[in-house]
Amino acid sequence: MRTDITTKDTMDTTPKAAADPAATPRPGLSRHRDFRLLWLGETTNRVGINVTTVAMPLVAVVTLNASTLSVSVLAAAPWLPWLLIGLPAGAWVDRMRRRPLMLVCNLGSLVLLASVPVAAWLGMLTMTHLLVVALLNGLAAVFFGISYKVYVPSIVDREQLQEANAKLQGSESVAQVAGLGGGGLLAQAFGAVSGLLVNAGTFLFSALCLLGIRGREPLPERPLERTPLRQDIREGLQYTVRDPYLRVLTAYGTVTNLLLTAYQAILPVFMIRQLGVPEGATGWLLASSSVGGILGATGAKRVTARWGTARGLLVATAATAPFALLIPMAQQGWMLAALAVGSALLALGVVLANVIQGAFRQRYCPPQLLGRITASISVANFGAIPFGSLLGGVLGTALGLRPTLWMLTAGLAVSPLLLLIGPLRARHDLPTAPATAPGGS
Repeated sequence: MRTDITTKDTMDTTPKAAADPAATPRPGLSRHRDFRLLWLGETTNRVGINVTTVAMPLVAVVTLNASTLSVSVLAAAPWLPWLLIGLPAGAWVDRMRRRPLMLVCNLGSLVLLASVPVAAWLGMLTMTHLLVVALLNGLAAVFFGISYKVYVPSIVDREQLQEANAKLQGSESVAQVAGLGGGGLLAQAFGAVSGLLVNAGTFLFSALCLLGIRGREPLPERPLERTPLRQDIREGLQYTVRDPYLRVLTAYGTVTNLLLTAYQAILPVFMIRQLGVPEGATGWLLASSSVGGILGATGAKRVTARWGTARGLLVATAATAPFALLIPMAQQGWMLAALAVGSALLALGVVLANVIQGAFRQRYCPPQLLGRITASISVANFGAIPFGSLLGGVLGTALGLRPTLWMLTAGLAVSPLLLLIGPLRARHDLPTAPATAPGGS
């Protein structure tokens, strides 16, 4: 649950269903072969990633007897590469085909994750090994994540981007239910390290789905004169910072991710050590937020039709964020429901916002800059995650787990106020193109 293009050549050469979308009915994306393969592969991959979300901290807590701070450092490690290499990765992605890069990332992650159960079976697994795997897997995720967001508009039409993002966000939430719940059951039945072997298999399946896509992705349009990488990075950053819509959405996503990951980093420790939740049930409780995510993805179209994209974004986040305060109210017994309900309603607003923002960026941003803009936003949003994880661990150690959860969820409850800064509050819909280049004359 995170608060999260194509080249000119791709846009010109991709077959269109009709010149006028209103004149000819457009078939749904479920019948679009290439999108269906991408969707299936990514959904399966997300199941494995969510199995790992449960398995990694359980391996650390149960198998290696790690401390609260060590578990929070492990949670931070996969996101640290966004800070180290996120900006140049965006410039590189704008210069190359995305599908081959995604294949390399999938196969690299497969090898890394498979190494953990092998080391455990040989009696050689250490906390250092887990941290290195998490860090390198996060490096692959940087390139895959940017490439994936830039690749989607190259296989679907512009008018279908919101449907594509809704399907992808919805299946991600379903994958959370299956992956987090299944991860807990796998840990209880076969040991936590088995979950990482399952995730390795999902990366292989995702790679096979990518190989099955028939549409050939053309090379990005090459400029007459190759600009230095530093200049490309600066151009993407400047566009993001100067545009009033991208700026406020990036600020909101960064603050939200900081607070979300801070409380999520200590939540497994809180459930196991203070609420006495068994390993098998831990995954299902963590998966409770995915129910809200599914509702958010499926309800995005109704919300935007009723209130518009800009106002719908404000309504959805403001109406759901305060329910985060239910999470620290959880106790043993029936009061565990407070954690499940609070997580689900918080996720509903986050996922609905992700669907709206994802389609907005893919329509709004200049195609030749989309990789760099995506990287700039992702570095801010995802770069906050390691700090959030460390913040949760430090505060949880210093203040105690429950007081820390109260502090962090109170911040989440008021975070939608950030969206009132800038032009969103005065609009019914988000624009589909910038009026002028940000900072331009």
